[in-house]
Amino acid sequence: MSLSRHSFHEDLRALEQDLIEMASLVEKRLSQAVDALSRLDIELAREVIEGDDEVDDLDIEIEQHCLRILALQQPMAKDLRTVGTIMKMVTDIERIGDLAVDIAKITIKLNALMGDSKSIDILRIAAPVKAMLRESIESFVKRDLESVSQVIQKDDDVDSIFRELREQLHEIMISQPNRVVEASWLLQAIIHLERVADHATNIAERVYFMETGRIDDLVAKLKSREN
Repeated sequence: MSLSRHSFHEDLRALEQDLIEMASLVEKRLSQAVDALSRLDIELAREVIEGDDEVDDLDIEIEQHCLRILALQQPMAKDLRTVGTIMKMVTDIERIGDLAVDIAKITIKLNALMGDSKSIDILRIAAPVKAMLRESIESFVKRDLESVSQVIQKDDDVDSIFRELREQLHEIMISQPNRVVEASWLLQAIIHLERVADHATNIAERVYFMETGRIDDLVAKLKSREN
């Protein structure tokens, strides 16, 4: 391997490590946000909100790093797919960080209303969502297509749980009009969690493309599961 290629792969490994660091931070923020909501822990919610700048800074740094590699190294084939995948993944990860902040803000709003976050089982949807995020990142780290499949399969489970919890909240709104505002914030919280699952699925699909160079057969598998 030439010195320039060795330097390139060292640079690429550093880029991947930065992405993993950002993903770990966002995974922690999401877990804190869910914990804050389930316990109406205002201080923890504020910690999540205040930590958003760190995630945004990493997002910018990683994107700039990707652009430098593309401009100076001009990667080809799988290396190019890897850099492109990281650029797309960082967008999904940053958005998950934003959703964690949104959930934390709901905690503060519910507390101000003296609401009850246990009207529905938030952890029932949060647990598989957090697992999807973790497994999607692991699929990138390990280049593991089995983890990709597991993430995609779990997305259907999350959608099913989301519909059940949404129905429970609608029933609360109908039967207890005085709790409509409280229930509407909880509805927004589970919408945010369902969106995290969508972003985790995006990450997994991009890992699949990075490793195979294909996306058509994965799309076909998804369609076959829907029929």
